[in-house]
Amino acid sequence: MSKPLTPQEVHNLAMNHVGKDLEARGFEFVAINSKLKRHPQFVCVDKNNQYFFVVVRAVILPENPNNYDIVWMETFKKHAYEKDAKVLYAGVGLGNPNGEDLPLYLNQEYLIEYNGVQVIDMNLN
Repeated sequence: MSKPLTPQEVHNLAMNHVGKDLEARGFEFVAINSKLKRHPQFVCVDKNNQYFFVVVRAVILPENPNNYDIVWMETFKKHAYEKDAKVLYAGVGLGNPNGEDLPLYLNQEYLIEYNGVQVIDMNLN
């Protein structure tokens, strides 16, 4: 019998996908924080030494991974602005291919919806 993934393990799975994407885009990692509900998950720099704070959010499908808490994001943008960093958001939807009411299991196939990182507008409201 397979073991269902914990919320932390689901988050780690999402972070693995996002980390590989960031690496493929040429970002260099400065710091990684994989703890659930700790932000940002990745601090990266690009080839111009611009800092980026990357927020990763894992959701269980059919929830839309591209939606985020706008009010919370305003607070986070302020933090990034103070550190001269830009914000990227990476929403990852994960699901069981055998039914949306079933959990994800360790070492079994899963569905993924990931549209890449979104650049968050840094204008403070």
